[in-house]
Amino acid sequence: MLSRVAKTNRLIRLFGFTKVPMIWYCRPKVIEHTDEKIEIKIPLRRRTKNHLGSMYFGVLAVGADITGGFLAMDPIQESGRKIALIFKDFKADFLKRPEGDVHFMCNDGAAIKELVDKTANSTERFNYKLNIDAVVPSISSEVVAKFELTLSLKDKT
Repeated sequence: MLSRVAKTNRLIRLFGFTKVPMIWYCRPKVIEHTDEKIEIKIPLRRRTKNHLGSMYFGVLAVGADITGGFLAMDPIQESGRKIALIFKDFKADFLKRPEGDVHFMCNDGAAIKELVDKTANSTERFNYKLNIDAVVPSISSEVVAKFELTLSLKDKT
């Protein structure tokens, strides 16, 4: 039996390969996945670097997107409903140059579960602002970027 982390890694690879090739190209890896939080790493490699040797901001956007999106996937699947997930807006604060493998973390799992439950019992669209932090643990525990994404859910069942 595969662990939750292994299942999420497999799902991200499949989703990236079949639906959003940019995700597959960045090679994200799930480090931790619980009901409350998710941590995803994107390695700093030739394909994810900018001309200054730090992580390209488009790759940082991919990391924030999948961190928030895949934290919501389990509650959506567990609801048994056909709930459409989209990000309504995206705000990023780049605080330092990410010059190593970047770890993206979101701790909004409980709020997402509540949002999914509320959405499953309604025909309305519901939104929640996710907070995602990015750090480069090989250099420092200091946050290098902060993201705020508005998760928008609607039951299509």
